[in-house]
Amino acid sequence: MKRPLIAALMMTATLATPALSFDLEKMSDAERAAFRAEIKSYLMENPQVIMEAVSVLEQREAEQKQAMDVQLVQTNKQDLLNDPTSYVGGNPDGDITIVEFVDYRCGYCRKAYGEVAQLLKEDGNIRLITKEFPILGPDSTTSSRFALAVREVAGDEAYHAAGEMLIKLKTGVEEPVLRRLADSLGVDADAVLAKMDSDEVNDIIAANHMLGQRLQINGTPTFVIGDEMLRGYVPLAGMMQIVGEQRDKAE
Repeated sequence: MKRPLIAALMMTATLATPALSFDLEKMSDAERAAFRAEIKSYLMENPQVIMEAVSVLEQREAEQKQAMDVQLVQTNKQDLLNDPTSYVGGNPDGDITIVEFVDYRCGYCRKAYGEVAQLLKEDGNIRLITKEFPILGPDSTTSSRFALAVREVAGDEAYHAAGEMLIKLKTGVEEPVLRRLADSLGVDADAVLAKMDSDEVNDIIAANHMLGQRLQINGTPTFVIGDEMLRGYVPLAGMMQIVGEQRDKAE
């Protein structure tokens, strides 16, 4: 709160003084002291002005951040929407694409999982691209490696099922656990475990992390919907609203 408050105080200095042209640097010490006293007196009599200025400042900063995110999405559009190594779910021919950066060990990713699934079910015209983005430690990385290895060995359907298992998993991801998951999927566990450290898996995770750096992503889940970036969990109703807004933009 400290930085916005300082900036807001600078804004209120203008509100608290007549709309005259003056140069603070050219004021005498006495004039500067009187000027400061006048501002202090005004703010003491009208303290609500400070919060009004803070609100305006925060709104301006949010708008600037949103504009920057739009530019980041546009600059990285090819890697977001047309990366051949990323899983595509939902309706591959949908008129709206959602890109999700996911970490299977992230509590908010787990919270969002069911709501994203519900969104795809209710809408039916959304293309979902999944970006493996493990950032929460070794278990996160192991989980992503396992999911990607399953895809390499058994294809997209098995990958989707593996992702559902991992996002709901309440234990660690030691080798015996991964073997049980592979067996549940009907996939050769030895083949999956051997693929987890493959060049293909390494390259996908590295590319996603590089893309995340360019987009200034430092948390999960992060969604890109149209030209808008959502940094964090968004309830189903909010996502539906944003999808509708993006459709309106495209018309």
